[in-house]
Amino acid sequence: MAPPSDIADQPGNGRRWVIMGVCGCGKSTVGAALAQAFGVAFIEGDAYHPAPNVIKMSAGEPLTDDDRAGWLQALAREIGAARARGEGIVVSCSALKRRYRDLLRQADPDLRFAHLQGPRGMIAARMQTRIGHYMPISLLDSQLRDLEPLQPGEAGLTLDTTQPPDALVASIIASTHRKD
Repeated sequence: MAPPSDIADQPGNGRRWVIMGVCGCGKSTVGAALAQAFGVAFIEGDAYHPAPNVIKMSAGEPLTDDDRAGWLQALAREIGAARARGEGIVVSCSALKRRYRDLLRQADPDLRFAHLQGPRGMIAARMQTRIGHYMPISLLDSQLRDLEPLQPGEAGLTLDTTQPPDALVASIIASTHRKD
């Protein structure tokens, strides 16, 4: 998706966004496209997992809250640094639980979330076609069990991943034009 010609005037390019959801829902694809559309940095949250987390997930073991703590803190530092610089940023992060999102919001109270959700079968099919990703399909159900959808009072929107990525990006961009 090409950025609109008047992107500097759009309200989204100074916002910080987390694209959230379970593994295989399209966070990286949508996040990278949104960052490109806004002309801001994209942070691939999976790249911030420490080696022990990757080893554990690769073995089909779900992460615990303690396992995720340092990872979430590292992402929060990136979000906080972007806020301090007055820059927008897009981060892909499962952010499965409200308390995880609250931790990220401590770095930026204006942080917004786009929750990508879709049918389990579709997400599982996507995961089976991924090449070179350490997250096995066996962890999808544990993530679905842990998932706490966005709740009232949480800034953001929920999107249906049966829609193509360009449509999801367009929905997020459109939401930046509405009053919060």
